[in-house]
Amino acid sequence: MKPFSNLELSSFCGQIALILKSGISSMEGLTIMLEDAASSDERSVLEALLANMQETGSLYEALDSSGLYPSYMLHMVQIGEETGTLDEVMQSLQNHYEREDSIHKSIRNSITYPMIMTGMMAVVIIVLLVKVMPVFNQVFIQLGTEMTGFSRVLMNMGTAINRYSAVFILVLVALAGFVFYGTRTASGKKMLRKLGYKLSFTRTIYEEIAACRFASGMALTLSSGLNPERSMELVNSLNDDPVFQKKLDRCQHEIDEGNDLSQALFTSGMFTGIYARMASIGSKTGAMDQVMEQIAQLYQDDIDTRMNNILAILEPTLVILLSLIVGVILLSVMLPLMGIMSSI
Repeated sequence: MKPFSNLELSSFCGQIALILKSGISSMEGLTIMLEDAASSDERSVLEALLANMQETGSLYEALDSSGLYPSYMLHMVQIGEETGTLDEVMQSLQNHYEREDSIHKSIRNSITYPMIMTGMMAVVIIVLLVKVMPVFNQVFIQLGTEMTGFSRVLMNMGTAINRYSAVFILVLVALAGFVFYGTRTASGKKMLRKLGYKLSFTRTIYEEIAACRFASGMALTLSSGLNPERSMELVNSLNDDPVFQKKLDRCQHEIDEGNDLSQALFTSGMFTGIYARMASIGSKTGAMDQVMEQIAQLYQDDIDTRMNNILAILEPTLVILLSLIVGVILLSVMLPLMGIMSSI
């Protein structure tokens, strides 16, 4: 069985948090959840968790034995059991994975729409070149002339596409494989991220996503009573951005040197501007966990705004681009045809 999605993890943590806050033990809670299981897969997972928990008495041990839950969640559940704050930890984990799911949806939506529009543009252009241009060529031949210049080049392109269609299909399959590799595999995501960092607008989004995850993780760990050093160790496991990892390492070094967390965050470049000031205020007032939660939410809002702005620009741009290409193709044959017709 594949690991759970962020939305499934958030739902699971939310149910456990609700059960614990109601005064029901986690073992009884798993029994209740098992009775309400909606699918056979869910039932089998809950049965395995319940059986293991009856043996060990530990939710952490049960979750760890299943192999379906991320290490960060397991660490936090273990800490929650040790400190007696499991209900608060599970509630925080629910919020954390909701935010992770929101980030993934923003990224997926920003990628999916342009790909669909680009695909539609390609189909329309290919149909024009392969099917429509030969029809116009026949009209020119019947009028005792033939296509010349740009229109001839376009018709030859359509002929080449039609003649070597098998090659183009292979190219499309290769492109689809590249997209799958880039979006579904760890090495592919790493490669796309490396390419994305070369563009200013995508680099900003990558940096904000990494900072949002860091702030969310720090809010969760600090609210569980952990010190900054231990919190940094756990949050390190959330990061998958090599560029942000350098900042994390510098921040960890600053903390190891005895510097305050807020100062380390500013010196390492992890937080700048208003976020650095918020962290400084949180450190002085002893409310760093709450400030980190606010920072994570601000980053999330900023990410959503950037994604929406990109989509708002891409939509009309792609439509205009498609209209221009189609217009140029049609005008390349219509204008000479109108000239011939007017001379008859």
